[in-house]
Amino acid sequence: MEYPFSKATLSDVPAIWAVLQGAIQRRKEDGSDQWQDGYPNPDTIRQDIEKDVGYVMTHREAVVGYCAVLINDEPAYEHIDGAWKTTGDFVVFHRVAIAKEYVGQGLSYRLLEHIEAIARAKSIPSVRADTNYDNYAMMKVFDRMGYAYCGDVLLRGSPRRAYEKVLE
Repeated sequence: MEYPFSKATLSDVPAIWAVLQGAIQRRKEDGSDQWQDGYPNPDTIRQDIEKDVGYVMTHREAVVGYCAVLINDEPAYEHIDGAWKTTGDFVVFHRVAIAKEYVGQGLSYRLLEHIEAIARAKSIPSVRADTNYDNYAMMKVFDRMGYAYCGDVLLRGSPRRAYEKVLE
């Protein structure tokens, strides 16, 4: 099946918010405090789109995945308790969410493949991300996709596990 990946538009906000609400609920059901404080929210999505960093993955024109993809733009990553694998340019992604009807179908892996393709197309040698200490599903995705745990960063007042993948 095809799952096109493209820039989100403001008309996508309701569908993206529905996807994120499902992900927020799954995190809650998993016993996590990640995303349980009103973030992300529709304003976060709008800001991503207005900054030209919001992306959707679709299936038959329905939004099935969302994330923000930025280049060299995560101030929290300047202070890592550990060490990044590279020192140059990097792509960073945040707010990865898959629609609840599509969970368990490997779409998180496809989403990361799309993000890595963006980095390669821009000749950027690495991709970085972070996750909560109790987000075992995302840690599994990072492990399977070849991301290395590099240390801890402080993001929005909480310590997070930081990962990086050096692209070939």
